Amino acid sequence: MQAIIRKANQEDLGKLREFLTRANLGTDGLNEVTVEYFLLLENLEGTIRGSLGLEVFNESGMLRSLVVSPGQADKEIFILFEQMVKLAKEKGMKNLFLATNKSVALPFFELMGFQKTERESLPTEFNNSEHIRHVLNVDNSLFLKFSL
Repeated sequence: MQAIIRKANQEDLGKLREFLTRANLGTDGLNEVTVEYFLLLENLEGTIRGSLGLEVFNESGMLRSLVVSPGQADKEIFILFEQMVKLAKEKGMKNLFLATNKSVALPFFELMGFQKTERESLPTEFNNSEHIRHVLNVDNSLFLKFSL
C-alpha cells in the first residue's frame, strides 16, 4: 500500500484527535500549536493510518501518540521515525525520549537507536507535562533515549 508521511497542521486537528481517541490514547496537550509537532502517515485517499507526535521541552522531546493501523509495512514505521528525528533536529532538539509499557517493542526501538534510560535521568522539565506525569504513573513503563 502506498503511503504519505507529512507534518500535521491545524486543519488536521479534528481527525487526528479522532484517530487517537479510537486508539484509546489521550489527546491532552494536543492543540492548534502542538499539532504541528505531529507527523501523519496517510494512504493516498488522505485517511490517517498512523501518527507520531513530539512534546517539546527546551532541547529535549518526548515522543508520543505512536499509533499505526494494522497492515502498515515496517518500512513505513521506520520512515515515520526517521522523519520525526529530522523534525526534532530542525526544532533544535538534542535528545528524544519515549515511554512504552510493551517490552515486546524494545527490539524495534533499540534497532532505531534508542537506549533504555532510568526515570531519574529524565529531564526535570518533563514533570510539567500532564501527559508525562500520567506515563510516569504506569508501573511497567520503560523509558528510552535517543541522542541527536
